[in-house]
Amino acid sequence: MKYNRVFVSALGYELGPQVVTSAELEERLAPVYRRLNLHPGQLEAWTGIAERRWWHPDARLSAGATAAARKALAKTSVQAADLGVVIYAGVCRENFEPATACAVADALGVKGGASVYDLSNACLGVLNGMLEVANRIELGQIRAGLVVSCESAREINEITLARLLQGVEMDQFAEAIATFTGGSGAVAMLLTDGSFNGAKHRLIGAVSQVAMEHHRLCRWGLAPTGGLQQSQYMATDSVSVLKYGVQLGQQTWRVFLDELGWTPAQVERVICHQVGSGHQDAILKSLQLAKEKDYTTYRFLGNMGTAALPVTAAIADERGVLKPGERVGFLGIGSGLTCLMMGLEW
Repeated sequence: MKYNRVFVSALGYELGPQVVTSAELEERLAPVYRRLNLHPGQLEAWTGIAERRWWHPDARLSAGATAAARKALAKTSVQAADLGVVIYAGVCRENFEPATACAVADALGVKGGASVYDLSNACLGVLNGMLEVANRIELGQIRAGLVVSCESAREINEITLARLLQGVEMDQFAEAIATFTGGSGAVAMLLTDGSFNGAKHRLIGAVSQVAMEHHRLCRWGLAPTGGLQQSQYMATDSVSVLKYGVQLGQQTWRVFLDELGWTPAQVERVICHQVGSGHQDAILKSLQLAKEKDYTTYRFLGNMGTAALPVTAAIADERGVLKPGERVGFLGIGSGLTCLMMGLEW
């Protein structure tokens, strides 16, 4: 996929207000650590994550996404009436129906003929949503579209903590480690045809590759707890996700460079999905990318799912890390496994 008339005109984000350190989580897991003969400090050592953010217990996902959207729109001349599509792309959603995007669009004042819907694809949701909007712009169907997301790690962490404290073996604890990397945040990506005031980060193109045989390696959903009752459950085979994710990343990287006509040296900056230190080291090494080209936030924000990569890009832009004219790669991967890489001229 290549584009000629699509721009990322603004990025907005909102972070959960409560800081939760890895040390705090380990304090709550102290009985589990004693039973499994684990020493404090292991969670940060394994993941490279010192802290993450949580929303307050009564926070609404649509409110976080709306706050991020308003920040993005405020940077441009785009009004609610200009939006041809609003997509909510988070893993976390407020309802089975209606779409969480409806609450966001209503709060922004979107009316009339706009398309408003949710899109779900694990941690790649926002990147997939950006391509949905980009395709509509490239075809001349709309002039502007908004992709938003709001992820919450509090609930699944609290549920997992309670389950582990009931007594588990080491293999079950290992499946839960990825859950404790989760952070909370919201993001908005505004794409336009470049005819509005605002930034003009040109979207050059994108590619996607899949390895669906690995779709059971990372699962988050509902599991029966007795009778008609169900509860959220997350389990991740972190070792296999890393192994096969790196393989898929290498495959996608080759296709990406060929599609855009770039060499590795011409990619001046990359923003990767924020999983943790092990994933960052492995993927950069496998793609032969210098660590200095990458920008990370996982150490203090954790893995915010669909919001992780775009929030990191927004912070990098805000701090002047991404400079005008630079070739930037968004390198995303999500459960499934699916890998999506996007090239921009900043």
